[in-house]
Amino acid sequence: MSAKNIRLEVMQAIEPQVDGFINDFLIPAEEIWQPSDFLPDSRNENFLDEVETLRGESKELGYDFWVTMVADTITEEALPTYEAWLMDVEGINQHSENQNGWSKWVRAWTAEENRHGDVLNKYLYLSGRVNMREVEITTQHLITDGFDIGTDRDPYKNFVYTTFQELATNISHKRVGQMAKKKGNLLLGKMCTIIAGDEMRHHVAYREFVKTIFGEDPSGIMLAFADMMKRKIVMPAHFLRESGGSIGTAFENFSNCAQRLGVYTAMDYVEILRKLNSYWQLDAVRSLSDEAEKARDYLMALPDRLERIATRMKFPEDQYRFKWVEANGMV
Repeated sequence: MSAKNIRLEVMQAIEPQVDGFINDFLIPAEEIWQPSDFLPDSRNENFLDEVETLRGESKELGYDFWVTMVADTITEEALPTYEAWLMDVEGINQHSENQNGWSKWVRAWTAEENRHGDVLNKYLYLSGRVNMREVEITTQHLITDGFDIGTDRDPYKNFVYTTFQELATNISHKRVGQMAKKKGNLLLGKMCTIIAGDEMRHHVAYREFVKTIFGEDPSGIMLAFADMMKRKIVMPAHFLRESGGSIGTAFENFSNCAQRLGVYTAMDYVEILRKLNSYWQLDAVRSLSDEAEKARDYLMALPDRLERIATRMKFPEDQYRFKWVEANGMV
């Protein structure tokens, strides 16, 4: 049987469990937080006073911080790309007349994630610290340009990717929140912290998907995991560009900002891999093919090798001037 057919069989075998995953890891709209819970309410008479307070608190945050905030927001706002990509994965049936549990998961997950871009975008707008038109142009470009994360339509590779990426975004949002709190911006700190909590729940869900697949097709998922790590897990916004720029030109400069701030670093990448190797108990997986055994050896040795590389990496200290954040956005 071909690898593709095996994957379809596994997706169908696991599909009855997905309703349970939805109940365990996602929260109904009436119960979960919404962006308006954190932002000034425009219906209130003191709305303008609250906005003025928000703007005042925002002045304490520096240039690299705002660049990172903008890039995080744009990444969240490009959600239509991510949903469209996942809906096309093998084994996910999106047609309403016979949609399966997987498509219900993708839609419900998308609905939760959508709130992140909403609340961050509105905060940026109210803060007065960024050029919103330039931010909006970049967001439109990112959705137009799409992405190529190296997973194709393979469900195994996509679930490995989302497991890794959800933990990466958890780390980024959590640290941005911590930095905001240190500067006395309790509102932004709380927003970013609760977004980070959502990302952790989603990470745990995708991590469980992969763990379940290890029980069904250990060789197939081991090979998929190794393939994704050989390609490197690229961020979903790796095609990021500013107005007038070409695809991907802004991403490296943003990554340098994140590295300088310590929001998301090369060592974080290594630690995520270590955690996944440990949680999925790669050393204990049995019934592997010879090729999958070699893939396991590669994955087990990879964290130490990447750590040696990470300790030698150098990042430019000079700040690139983004169109998103103008000179008056500096502190």
